[in-house]
Amino acid sequence: MTRTVSSYRAAERPLTALLDAVPAGGWTNPSPCEGWTAADVVEHLVTTQRDFLATHGADLGPAPDVAADPAAAWRAHARRAAEVLADDAVAGREFDGFFGPTTVGAALEQFYVWDMVVHRWDLARAVGADAGLTDEELDRVEAGADGFGPALHMEGICRPAVDVPGSADRTTRVLARLGRSA
Repeated sequence: MTRTVSSYRAAERPLTALLDAVPAGGWTNPSPCEGWTAADVVEHLVTTQRDFLATHGADLGPAPDVAADPAAAWRAHARRAAEVLADDAVAGREFDGFFGPTTVGAALEQFYVWDMVVHRWDLARAVGADAGLTDEELDRVEAGADGFGPALHMEGICRPAVDVPGSADRTTRVLARLGRSA
């Protein structure tokens, strides 16, 4: 198993478990992402990953139907994405990214795996569940935020940071940096 697949699956497993526990009526609940429902967050994750991988020559097959069953669509997408990423020729494909020369695998780990962890919290908030973010995942979120620098708060990435008391727990502080109120 490649490092990319290992990172992807580590973020995918708890996200899938959360999605599998969402009650049918929970998909229309508003998420912390302005204007998005829980189902919209899943659509975003599936679509952005598919678009990124397709741009770099990966064939993920037909898009799953998120509207029909968001959890099933996510499972189908994640399974296929992991299969594609297991190919070293895909994960190792070089390109000039936003932050300079990189590979598909490195970019996927830097942004898309990070995005899965952050949006797991958004989905959990939307459906009243615990995201269960671990210290290792919070480390990943912080490192990702550090790596984005000022780009973190560009349109379409994260809202401006939210002020929280110095006594706030780590999860609250990390998410506040991403413009989220825990």
